[in-house]
Amino acid sequence: MKATLLRRLVSECLGTGFLVAAVVGSGIMGERLAGGNGAIALLVNTIATSAALLALILTFGPISGAHLNPAVSIVDAIEHGLSWTVAGYYVLAQCFGAVGGSIMAHLMFRLPAISFSHHVRSGSAQIFSEFIATFGLLCVIWGCSRKRSALVPFAVAAYITAAYWFTSSTSFANPAVTIARSLSDTFAGIRPADVSPFVLAQLSGAFAATFLFRWLLPKLPSRAKAILASTEPVAR
Repeated sequence: MKATLLRRLVSECLGTGFLVAAVVGSGIMGERLAGGNGAIALLVNTIATSAALLALILTFGPISGAHLNPAVSIVDAIEHGLSWTVAGYYVLAQCFGAVGGSIMAHLMFRLPAISFSHHVRSGSAQIFSEFIATFGLLCVIWGCSRKRSALVPFAVAAYITAAYWFTSSTSFANPAVTIARSLSDTFAGIRPADVSPFVLAQLSGAFAATFLFRWLLPKLPSRAKAILASTEPVAR
């Protein structure tokens, strides 16, 4: 494996790991400090996740593009921003990092490294919410990347902040994060049985947004390589 690709994969692994650590860890902290007030716990979870996401995209964007999300990497491959081989490596790195992030959060709070979640997130409303959440996320990415690529990190973080509250699923919008959260029986968890419908909805939303923006912005594929970076990644 070339050193440049290895650096990109480490970037995706670390970035996704820290993202999941922020999601799970802030969920644990929020639930412990909220005194049973679910709204406060969710607010804490939202702020920490969105702030971490912004920082991580700005940090790792120049290295790998900071996809931190298999859905983003797959549609980037569809638009020829990545080769399918590299996209496959990205997805593996993201999933590996996400699981590591969940374990890291648990250990920081003296919890078992892995505990399968019992948090039920099922039903048509939540599955549709994941479709909408991911559709909206990719709309933001594709729309902003065309002429406002420097603002993509801020737009993505702002969208996730809002989507936490306007979707009934609290906007996972990320297959790797969804898998990792199934290994956490905490506030942020999702029952393993509910993972597959969420992931299918997320991928469907990502595909729908991508094909829509092929029509809305016909020249978009020429900018696909920079969809999440304010500058082109240095390790192409």
